[in-house]
Amino acid sequence: MRPVFPYPTLLGDVGCDVVSVSVDGKPLSYTNVSVNERVVALHQSGRAGWGEAILDLRATLPAKELTEGPWQDVTCLATLTEKATNARATARLTPTVEGVHTGSITLSRALHHRRATLSVLVVASVHGVPGRLVGALEQDWYVDLDEATPVRQREIEIMEVDFREGPHEWLRPYKESPWIVETSGDIPIVYLNTTAVEGLTELLGSRGGIPTEKVVREMTASQIAQDAWTAMFHTAVSDLDKDEDGTPVMPTGWRESVLRQMLPDVLPGRQLTDALFEISERRTKGFGWSELQTGIQYAAGRRAQISKKLTAAVRTADRADRTD
Repeated sequence: MRPVFPYPTLLGDVGCDVVSVSVDGKPLSYTNVSVNERVVALHQSGRAGWGEAILDLRATLPAKELTEGPWQDVTCLATLTEKATNARATARLTPTVEGVHTGSITLSRALHHRRATLSVLVVASVHGVPGRLVGALEQDWYVDLDEATPVRQREIEIMEVDFREGPHEWLRPYKESPWIVETSGDIPIVYLNTTAVEGLTELLGSRGGIPTEKVVREMTASQIAQDAWTAMFHTAVSDLDKDEDGTPVMPTGWRESVLRQMLPDVLPGRQLTDALFEISERRTKGFGWSELQTGIQYAAGRRAQISKKLTAAVRTADRADRTD
């Protein structure tokens, strides 16, 4: 969904292609760039200790609309950001032919941890006010430092944030929650609250420890995973597209992966297409939707290995009692 601004913005699409990539001056094979997935994979680039990657870009803007609209001093910017490290790099793209801007942006390996987001922004003066954001890339690119294959989504992002006084104001109403799962974007994100439970993030990030520490760590991780699977499933079925016959269409990306894994447990014995149709019918028409929650909880629990982790916890507690 596009945000609403109190001034005129572009209706036409802003596009961007990664034309080529070089790592420490050496060209990167274009097999590491996926136009469909909009991902650049830098792992196994041929240099284990590389320092910087340069991405050559070609951005397209709705030229006619810009010419006829109320915008002056139009500038096209490329940005590389990563939430985990708070890194940000910006490069101005140069206009070439009408509606096309080209240029390059540099990713420094020292400033990034796992995956950077490549965005294209269009800023201009509007009604005499400079620096207004008037357009942006609808679907950002990702530059993945840990993947050898350019795949858009493979796992959940985990971020440690102070819900009380951190940079995300929308998390502040949940300041007493130890974690929150957010599934509206291209990558599901688990936000771990650094202030709700003292020592939680340190515990989850640790290795080894005494048996009780291990049990608490694994049970907590399993509960987070169950919450994440449940949230992802509900998001995946919340807005299914339909074909001309009204049949729901399997979504793409992580939503497809979640549905393919969970539907056989939520509605056992049904073919995948039949299960997807029934899920859509129950959700949109209301009948039988509440009864499905048990199946959703069960399917999420299986993937989070709740039973296995709980069994280990009970055995550890029993051994501790016997020792005492």
